[in-house]
Amino acid sequence: MQQTARTPKQVGEILHRTRRALHISQSALGEKSGLWQETISRVEKGSPGTKLETLFDLLAALDLEVVIQPRRKNKISKMGAIF
Repeated sequence: MQQTARTPKQVGEILHRTRRALHISQSALGEKSGLWQETISRVEKGSPGTKLETLFDLLAALDLEVVIQPRRKNKISKMGAIF
């Protein structure tokens, strides 16, 4: 399932949901990714200082990937603009 994230907090939430869906603890994910459990906790909380290398280590450990695409714009219907 494709998920959209535009902020560090949203990325962290996606990683958290994915890890929980796989029934993996932060410690187990740390062993799999080579990262400290505390680092995983910070990333899942949306720490804006996360290194790209750390993010990609977590993505690989969770079997996820990044897709870069143009941002979709929210279009307001003409009726919505009236109210």
